[in-house]
Amino acid sequence: MSAYQPRLDEVQFILHDVLQASHQIAQLPAFAEVDLDLMNQVLDEAGKFVAAEIAPLNRVGDEVGAQWRDGQVTMPPGFKEAYAAFWQAGWASLTTAPEDGGQGLPAVLDAVLYEWLCAANHGWTMAPGLLHGAYECIKHHASDALREAYLSKVGTGEWLATMCLTEPHAGSDLGRVRSKAVPQADGSYAIEGTKIFISGGEHDLTDNIVHLVLARLPDAPPGPKGLSLFLVPKFDREGQRSAVTCERIEEKMGIHGSPTCVMRFDGARGWLVGEVGRGLQAMFVMMNAARLHVALQGVGLLDAAWQKADAYAHERRQMRAPGSTEKEADLLIAHPAMRRTLETQRAWIDGGRVLAYRTGLALDQAKHHPEASAREAAQGWCALITPILKAAWTEQGFHGASACLQVFGGHGYVREWGIEQNVRDARIAMIYEGTNEIQANDLLIRKVLGDEGQAMRAMVASLMADPQASAARESLEVLLAATALCLEGRDHPEGLVRLHAVASDYLRLASLALLHWAWARIGTVMPAQARWTGPAQALHDWILPELPMRLALIAQQLKVPQAA
Repeated sequence: MSAYQPRLDEVQFILHDVLQASHQIAQLPAFAEVDLDLMNQVLDEAGKFVAAEIAPLNRVGDEVGAQWRDGQVTMPPGFKEAYAAFWQAGWASLTTAPEDGGQGLPAVLDAVLYEWLCAANHGWTMAPGLLHGAYECIKHHASDALREAYLSKVGTGEWLATMCLTEPHAGSDLGRVRSKAVPQADGSYAIEGTKIFISGGEHDLTDNIVHLVLARLPDAPPGPKGLSLFLVPKFDREGQRSAVTCERIEEKMGIHGSPTCVMRFDGARGWLVGEVGRGLQAMFVMMNAARLHVALQGVGLLDAAWQKADAYAHERRQMRAPGSTEKEADLLIAHPAMRRTLETQRAWIDGGRVLAYRTGLALDQAKHHPEASAREAAQGWCALITPILKAAWTEQGFHGASACLQVFGGHGYVREWGIEQNVRDARIAMIYEGTNEIQANDLLIRKVLGDEGQAMRAMVASLMADPQASAARESLEVLLAATALCLEGRDHPEGLVRLHAVASDYLRLASLALLHWAWARIGTVMPAQARWTGPAQALHDWILPELPMRLALIAQQLKVPQAA
């Protein structure tokens, strides 16, 4: 089966026709020289690079995988050369500030790039996936000396970085982290402990690896408030190898081209990043962008699976489709069940792009808009939408890829067609960067209930006021009703327990309402082509009927009567 192909015209339609991205970017003084032509040129070159250099390595990355021996990791054939071409061409530093060696372009372009990279080769893309967050963390929280030594190296991608949080006994509960940081006379710290699930903890792609490590000082209090953040390089500024060892790499279900490492720190020399006891705060600067990229992994991997399934359905001949008199009625695509599958997934892909690209634009606005109120509104959008995107679209990325595999029948279950790799690779995105259950709790418990639903209601009101999206008003009203039910449900004797139980239902309901809004926006400029009209119809026929079901589940669990 052919490798993934980025389709520039589809992305341009969403960015320019639906979202008017160039107009929004023009309002940001930092991007005064970024116009529609430049955006198109960057995306055109990005698509060519991904198709020529990254997509062809997807299969070898899966079949050969990263190899560990005596603490060293060798990446699959072609990976090192592709990464060198990637960072040297400036793709790693697309949004890095010019003074740090970057191009200073909008985050929304970086979002499209990483969607395509993940669709083409998820395993390879894990290597540069944390660069943006590590760069922002060092830029905003590290000392002048650390910034001088590491910022441009990470910002350009010449050196790669890791995020060392998880420990064997702790999982998502970072308050249980036990790794120690012992102060040294020279101002450094000796880091002791073991970290697991460290993506790219060891490899041969770059000359150095910068580890950002959560650990505790000897007198630190228990829990998350006792955590500090430290920068531990593989090689220090004197060229000495740090006491950091990759004990092994995990044998995983998917993303075999990415080494998931167990890292042991044996008194490794590290330096404090940010303030003592505020390690989590220093790392949170990485979260919104990182979670948006994971959401785009779901979109991209679903698009990659859809491309394979759609091509197969247009080539594979089977029995005649029921009720069809067409000449090509024995093609799979003529069968209603196959059209339903493909058009439903397409609805999720294109609607997800609208929401994700708008969130990329919001990241730019939150950072660069000249008006404080606009920056605040953009940050509010990101806070609410990011957990929804991360959870809903990674879930759809996995289940939708599985549905696309079904189009192949038995051929999908064997390796030669490549669709089974999409299913395996997509599964991890539901787990890392905060599991989807954590995203649901973050949305409902912390963000919606935390401010009595004010931010959610304000966001929904702004979407309802959008004259281009009036068709989605009924679904947005369901989201408001669900929000009211949850606020009222706190009065139940087991309210908090039950709210945690329905948090995933609330997030799913919110994603459906937002998907409807996205397609309402698409509908105002949609070409009269089956490529767009089929998914638009599938949204109404097969996706939106889930909305009242989710509302009923929430009401039932919270024991709140619904209006007739």
